[in-house]
Amino acid sequence: MEKTNRVEILSSSLGKIFDTSWATGMKRRFVLGAAIASSSLTACTIRKRGVATAGTALPSIRWRMATSWPKSLETIFGGAETVCRRISEMTDGRFVIQPFAAGEIVPGLQVLDAVQNGTVECGHTASYYYTGKNPALAFGCAVPFGLNAQQQNAWLYHGGGLDAMQKLYSDFSIINFPAGNTGVQMGGWFKRRVNTIADLKGLKMRIPGLGGEVMSRLGVNVQVLPGGEIYLALDRGAIDAAEWVGPYDDEKLGLHKAAKFYYYPGWWEPGPTLETQINLNAWRKLPKEYQEVLKTAAFEANVNMLAQYDALNREAIARLISGGTQLTPYSKEIMQAAQKASFELYEANAAKNNTFKQVYGQWKQFRDQVYQWNKINELSFSDFSLGSGS
Repeated sequence: MEKTNRVEILSSSLGKIFDTSWATGMKRRFVLGAAIASSSLTACTIRKRGVATAGTALPSIRWRMATSWPKSLETIFGGAETVCRRISEMTDGRFVIQPFAAGEIVPGLQVLDAVQNGTVECGHTASYYYTGKNPALAFGCAVPFGLNAQQQNAWLYHGGGLDAMQKLYSDFSIINFPAGNTGVQMGGWFKRRVNTIADLKGLKMRIPGLGGEVMSRLGVNVQVLPGGEIYLALDRGAIDAAEWVGPYDDEKLGLHKAAKFYYYPGWWEPGPTLETQINLNAWRKLPKEYQEVLKTAAFEANVNMLAQYDALNREAIARLISGGTQLTPYSKEIMQAAQKASFELYEANAAKNNTFKQVYGQWKQFRDQVYQWNKINELSFSDFSLGSGS
């Protein structure tokens, strides 16, 4: 009120001194300018103090995030760090989430359980680790002969995929958001060559998700291990083969020191999405502004991780090859058998699990359509640029 009175007194004085229409106009503009300046100052003060709306201050919140990754893998663990860092930056430190490596709070393959029961508010993990709870969870990450990273994002963000996965996750009192992608992965490290289906029989291999189930159908003895345990198991002969991510992370784990045959492509993970899982009760308690910030941070992590992996893998694969790694493609026999077994598995799961049937049906329709489109645009370009035309 004092500011307003001073403005009125000063403008009144000006009016008396300059008793003209020009002075009257100046008076109006002066009052209006003062009001705008005062309003702008107030708005700036509100923004600096973190006030949401109508003068209501946003709360200070501290969460914990369990992850499935060791800190030594700074790219994949970095996805969790990106989410947490950006949330803090966008809320001026009012909303802080601390990420924890696998094993610091819970083992790497128990993140969903920790989020579901409220041990932590959120997690960063891969949904296909939990197909034992519901095989349809695999679609949130990757399935054999499925979608690459670009197609996966298209399905999740604009093809109904995220809605389908969030509906499924609600059964576990969780809401999820994509928060990372590695791109098409490699096909794993083998101590010996595998050229035929017969070569796979009895092989002990670390491979999770529906890819593991397909390998099991091909005669492989499948095991699921968190990233931090793979090297020792492979080096000591507890397993004969293992897949993880790609050249950069595999090199970090030292897998090239335990096996020399590096197969490609990783047909079971053509575009695996990593995700932030959030306890649904904790999510509902967040202010709307913080919910939007969290979604934005997860989206940024999703895009950034894929770009980072492409940049790092191009250098890592060259180092591995120069160091003696033998880069080997899967044979057509194995690829065809794996593809056939994959869709037999999908049909079998759909026949006995209604949730899987619903998600699979919607996903498959999208896959068929986007494959047709990408044959026209992506494949034709890649065939020329990466093949005979280069």
